[in-house]
Amino acid sequence: MNGLLGGKSIALALLLLSISGMFGCGATSSAGGTQPQQNLALGTASLNFGTVVAGADSTLSDTIANNSSSTVTISSASASNSSFKISSPALPVTLAPGQSTNLMVAFSPQTPGKPTGTITLSTAAEQLRIAVSGTAVNAGTLAMSPSALSFGNVMVGKSQTQSISLTNSGGSAVTVTQASASSSSFSISGLTLPLTLNPSQSATFTVLFTPKSAGNVSGSIAVTGNASLSAQTNTGQSMSVSATASMSGDGVAAGQLNFTQPFIDFGDIAVGKSQTQTATLLNSGSTSVTISQASASGPGFSLSGLSLPATLAAGQSVSFPVTFTPKANGTVSGNVAVTSNASNPSINFPLSGVGVVAGALTANPTSLAFGTVQVGSSRSLSETLTNSGGSTINVSQASISGSGLTISGLPLPTKLTAGQSITFNVKFAPNTAGAISGTLSLTSTAPNPNLAISVSATGAASGQLAVSPSTLSFGNVTVGASKSLTSTLTASGSSVTISSATSNSSEFKLSGLSLPVTLNAGQSATFTVLFAPQASGSTSASLSFASNASNAPPSIAASGSGVAATQHSVSLSWQASTSPVMGYNVYRGTQSGGPYAMLNSSVVPSTDYTDSSVAAGQTYFYVLTSVDSQGLESVQSSQVKAVIPTP
Repeated sequence: MNGLLGGKSIALALLLLSISGMFGCGATSSAGGTQPQQNLALGTASLNFGTVVAGADSTLSDTIANNSSSTVTISSASASNSSFKISSPALPVTLAPGQSTNLMVAFSPQTPGKPTGTITLSTAAEQLRIAVSGTAVNAGTLAMSPSALSFGNVMVGKSQTQSISLTNSGGSAVTVTQASASSSSFSISGLTLPLTLNPSQSATFTVLFTPKSAGNVSGSIAVTGNASLSAQTNTGQSMSVSATASMSGDGVAAGQLNFTQPFIDFGDIAVGKSQTQTATLLNSGSTSVTISQASASGPGFSLSGLSLPATLAAGQSVSFPVTFTPKANGTVSGNVAVTSNASNPSINFPLSGVGVVAGALTANPTSLAFGTVQVGSSRSLSETLTNSGGSTINVSQASISGSGLTISGLPLPTKLTAGQSITFNVKFAPNTAGAISGTLSLTSTAPNPNLAISVSATGAASGQLAVSPSTLSFGNVTVGASKSLTSTLTASGSSVTISSATSNSSEFKLSGLSLPVTLNAGQSATFTVLFAPQASGSTSASLSFASNASNAPPSIAASGSGVAATQHSVSLSWQASTSPVMGYNVYRGTQSGGPYAMLNSSVVPSTDYTDSSVAAGQTYFYVLTSVDSQGLESVQSSQVKAVIPTP
């Protein structure tokens, strides 16, 4: 039995050895017994990716080694969670005995969370499993609190500050690289860049509002930076992030005090007299101003009516009188000085004036005499006013009494400085006959405030104008010729001025009368009417005269007939030459004895010739020559005379 047991013992030992070779040395089962040995070995059985920004990715590596003595092929890989995957190597991959390779596993979360899973690698004989896990967070983001700042009213040139908190409200670090203001009226301080903010970390900085001018200012503060896409592994990946905060404020101008006019010039003021003008102070700023002092300097200048201290709200003004009372002749300068708490605390207002001897108003001439003026006509005389004193005079009123008298060219009120004159017209246009007398009255600031100038004139009845004869008959006149008749204009009752004469026909013209012309009562003027017909036939015209006569304008009725001119000719004949000739040349002159001009263009072969180019009323002288076959011309014959009748 011991021998049997010994044999069984050997057999059992051999069986256990065989089983051990099948599963690998030292392998144990999950139940605590011995398990088969795997061909592939992992560097690590679990991968933790830490924190990764959702939408980004992170990669970790693991090692796979072939520990067997034969070739092993990894045919496929799978992930139990879509956030994890193998990025390399590409499968299938074959590992020779003892060979290893890097396995790259990527974590690409799409939403925040803490995903876990298993990566399973499969071969023909076995499966390898890698536990994977990670945390997904949102990318770092920037937010400013408050998101809007209102600075209210800030004086121009001054500054006001407010604080803003900049917070990384995301899950990855943010590096702030730039901060800027959209308006030069806003600026940033207390923010050193670049600045890294970890998740939930904040930084506080200051915004300054310094308005450059009055008015509303709006703008924004913008910060930009880069948010890391991995909170654990430095992959170098990042994304741009930014935040803005709106800004607003109102620049208000500091209280500023100014006079509304640049200066006061009182001009010429008589010594011992006074003149008052108004000065106005305006607060042109946006804050109230308090006036503490105001005074006038310079001889003769004073101010009143300003109760101090006086406060002017923004845009408010105050007026007060300034008086100039010169003590002596000459130019005086002065000043109004005002002290306040405005941005321009001391301002000055120039004053000037001239003390002069009192003015005096004189008239030249001292009276106006128009003489006799016909009713319906008019006459103007000039009058000159002069300030013969030393100070300015204001002429405020002018009036004139007397029928038919008027004033023109005198603007009122009018100012005359020392020595200055003004000339205007007084017109007399009588409506009825008879003598009148009147007064030109002037009111001014001169020591003689009421100046009276006497006026005299006489209106005369209107004259009348007659023409004789009033009818002119020219009879027949040859067309191209002319005929003249005379007529006479006579004034009666009073003088008459004839201003123009017109004819309604170009064939009748008036001459011998230079217009305008004035005829005294009983005086006459003779003139000529010329009829020059331009065509055959009867014609008539009316010649009228414009004047200032009281009667209707006189006119002349003119008539005449144009007749065609008679055509005249001179017939010449002579005895033939006793010598052989080709013909004759005919010559004509307008004076006895010549010179003569040849009439024919070629030799006249006959012994007669008609001259049809003669004019009525003219006298002509003719001579004749003969021409032989050689073209030689004989001496001139004796002269004959022909008188052409008219017409």
